Amino acid sequence: MKELCIKNGTILTMDEAGTVIHDGMLWIEGSRITYCGPAGSETKPRSHWRRDLDARGGLIMPGLINGHTHAPMTLMRGLADDLPLDVWLSQHIFPAEKNLTSEAVYWGAMLACLEMIRSGTTSFCDMYLFAGQVAQAAHDAGLRAVVGEVLYDFDSPSYGKIENGLALTRELIDKLAPHPRLSAAVMPHALYTCSRSLMESAGAISAETGAALDTHLAENTGETVEVQKSWGARPLAVLEELGLVNERLWINHGVDLNQAEIERLAAAGARVTHCPESNMKLANGVAPLPEMLAAGVKVCLGTDGCASNNDQDLFGEMGSCAKLAKASRLDPTVAPAEAVVSLCTRRGAAAFGRPDDLGVLKPGALADVIVVDTNQPHLTPMYNPMSHLVYAARGGDVLHTVCHGKVLMAEGKVEALDQEEVMAKAKEQARALTGREVL
Repeated sequence: MKELCIKNGTILTMDEAGTVIHDGMLWIEGSRITYCGPAGSETKPRSHWRRDLDARGGLIMPGLINGHTHAPMTLMRGLADDLPLDVWLSQHIFPAEKNLTSEAVYWGAMLACLEMIRSGTTSFCDMYLFAGQVAQAAHDAGLRAVVGEVLYDFDSPSYGKIENGLALTRELIDKLAPHPRLSAAVMPHALYTCSRSLMESAGAISAETGAALDTHLAENTGETVEVQKSWGARPLAVLEELGLVNERLWINHGVDLNQAEIERLAAAGARVTHCPESNMKLANGVAPLPEMLAAGVKVCLGTDGCASNNDQDLFGEMGSCAKLAKASRLDPTVAPAEAVVSLCTRRGAAAFGRPDDLGVLKPGALADVIVVDTNQPHLTPMYNPMSHLVYAARGGDVLHTVCHGKVLMAEGKVEALDQEEVMAKAKEQARALTGREVL
């Protein structure tokens, strides 16, 4: 197979050594990178290339990894803002979700995929209803994803009774196992919406299949109080007692974690997705990111869903992550730029269970690559690329997006999807879902 060539840019490999290659070039064959190095060292003639993408002197880097979102909730973007978590969920989100259909989920997920492609995200982990439709959308869009059917202790508009949801989870894990870009996880929503028997059943499926167990945990102090009342212990202690604190555990938010709990997560090899913008917007608090990184917890960055963020732009999320950490600690040295970028690349790959071939640019790695166009007023001059990525770049600066060796966007034009169709269908489904007119 002839190769895709990405040339004329500075390569940020995001490897452990922080290797930067000026005037770099990438070759991609199939789904893998076959060459990552300086231009001029290549030996193959131009005729060997299937296609070439010009980075225009910009930054060539790994595609970004979103560790936690609810993709179809793009349909609820701005539906209910400026509310506390419990009111937001019980009075607005859960009632709207009772009207969900598989078609609404598909087009909401497609809208999220479109937004992610345009802003440089190539991998995401998604918890939602009708998860098979989210998987279909990721497949159709050409993105990489971990998906799971959200499990509750009440009837779901997707599967009805919980036993059906557990069966659906097993089916999804088996169905996606051979897929080159997609996989499934077990996703009980949270301890305040799941019973002991549900959590035990979810843990059993995770243990039997090896799939991750992904759940909301310690999202705020109010949740901790509620869990202590109903379960008799702090949230992580409950998971420990259930035998769920292990390398398959993947928790979202982790705001109310103490030092002992952080060290326990690190020792278990568990994963945590930090969602700073959602946590700020819902006033849930500030996750102990510096302590988690210092302890060696596998931390990645996530946007959460568009109903509580309200976008899927990981560049904006990186800026919020760094500045929130500094402001909350009154210490400008915490969450330095390179460490924050790693949460969406190298560290994010570790959370995805692919520490060796995802989130880094090197021969043999998966060809998930983006190019950031730095020929912009707000990115000029550029002394430190990492600093610009965190404090100045925006999702709209992405020029090219490649996932699994396939060009999804080139020269700022999405090739994988029909943008106008996706946006029109999403608006149509949003009207049907909420009964409200949209602009």
